[in-house]
Amino acid sequence: MTASVIPDFIKIAREDKSRGWKVLDGSRLTGDIDMECDVVIVGSGAGGGTTAEILTAAGLNVVMIEEGPFKSSTDFRMRERDAYPQLYQESAGRQTKDKGIVILQGRAVGGSTTVNWTSSFRTPPTTLAHWQRVWGLKDYNVADMLPWFQKMEARLSITPWAVAPNENNDILKRGCDKLGIPAAAINRNVKGCWNLGYCGMGCPTNAKQSMLVTTIPFALDHGLSLIHSTRVERLANRYGRITSLVAVGMDRDGVAGGKYKIRVTAKHYVLAGGAINNPALMLRSKLPDPHATLGKRTFLHPSSVSAAIMDGKVEAYSGAPQTIYSDHFLDTQPVDDVIGYKLEAPPIHPILAGITLQGFGAEHATWMKRLPNMHVAIALMRDGFHDGSVGGSVGIRADGSPILDYKITDYVWHGVRRSLLVMAEVQFAAGAKIVMPLHEDSKPMCSWTDAKKLIESLPMETLRTRIASAHVMGGCAMGADVRMSVTRGDGRHHQLDNLWVFDGSAFPTSIGANPQLSIYGMVARNATRLAVLMKPEIQTKYA
Repeated sequence: MTASVIPDFIKIAREDKSRGWKVLDGSRLTGDIDMECDVVIVGSGAGGGTTAEILTAAGLNVVMIEEGPFKSSTDFRMRERDAYPQLYQESAGRQTKDKGIVILQGRAVGGSTTVNWTSSFRTPPTTLAHWQRVWGLKDYNVADMLPWFQKMEARLSITPWAVAPNENNDILKRGCDKLGIPAAAINRNVKGCWNLGYCGMGCPTNAKQSMLVTTIPFALDHGLSLIHSTRVERLANRYGRITSLVAVGMDRDGVAGGKYKIRVTAKHYVLAGGAINNPALMLRSKLPDPHATLGKRTFLHPSSVSAAIMDGKVEAYSGAPQTIYSDHFLDTQPVDDVIGYKLEAPPIHPILAGITLQGFGAEHATWMKRLPNMHVAIALMRDGFHDGSVGGSVGIRADGSPILDYKITDYVWHGVRRSLLVMAEVQFAAGAKIVMPLHEDSKPMCSWTDAKKLIESLPMETLRTRIASAHVMGGCAMGADVRMSVTRGDGRHHQLDNLWVFDGSAFPTSIGANPQLSIYGMVARNATRLAVLMKPEIQTKYA
């Protein structure tokens, strides 16, 4: 990649009118607007962006509505204080109802693909097998999904990362190697990556192959109408069909709805706004929900966190943020009895570290001063594979905004304790001088023996144990049984024949892997089916 790529995209972003792009900033509306189209897409992340490319390529008239702003590489300054308010839901402060879990979710054109850490995994075979067995999703199997994963991997340059891992990830690998725990490299969706380490703040070089720089520009070139800084308030339905959509332009701060409305009438409506926003929109709209499944089975990967101080510099804010993982504790656990989890190493930037580390005053300051020497490991719990593992429930507040109620069960807490033990042992094996699980009752420990004793005694309770998640799934679960699910396996709503859910909110469980590639593969298939449904003459194009 050369530096010339950057001004090329800046030119595209700033001179979109010269390319015939139809882009409307909802915060600048001067009156109400009525629109008609073939398909309207709510949300512009992995699901929405993939859908927009496929449907516009099929020659359909498509409108996409995104609540967040339309930012480009020139706006990405590698500063947390800029990125979090501009690019994340609730300024990166979204939490569960009891404030026990912090949720990082994107809110900008490109959705979470604009700010994620590029980790790309196919849906684990054990997850697909569970969906087939429990949820009746017969064509969600490795063989049927393979061509769709391959298609999207090629489209988005998802390949093994050939560069040596940064020290933060290499510590995870060295510790696993010493203990005989299998670890491997993570595939990333990048092209010409500069290895900066600030993926979570938006890629300033456009190396990350997010929806912002791939499918959405393609769709705009093929006639997509993009409306950003606009919140969809409700869907109207009658006689088993959605009849219209009403949205409101945001105020200039992007926080509250403004004065003017946009009404869109379409043949089909696609929800791709994420696993908290989609159910909330449907609840606000009072859509049919005869079996009370809407908003239920909303899943996170509740993630435990373990910090360590190394002798040498780690500088975990520099270099590709996630490049090493271990699924040893995901695949070797009995799926139904003991929760599995995935080990990864997240980037460590000052604000994110500051709001995650426990302690106050001098104690907190001491840890922050050692940031360059800090290593962090996380364990992503695969929730949803057990009768006592039902995830959370999305509801709406009095003002219609979404809220996720997510009670962590004993089944999950058991996994959290086991994971804290494993991460501490891995960190000591890699040479850590101090290890501290992120828990209010924890303290720095200088040996594995002391760490084991302390972790086994820690009370696993909400707000005492630090839990975070960057992955939100479910709430509009797909399944063959209408009594258990909201949508069919192709994403179509059970009761509304022109409403589709094309993102991770359709997952009936969490998946045990960073979800973007799972969404790409699933949506590529389902959006293609919708394109053929609407234009049967293009069937041969996809044969």
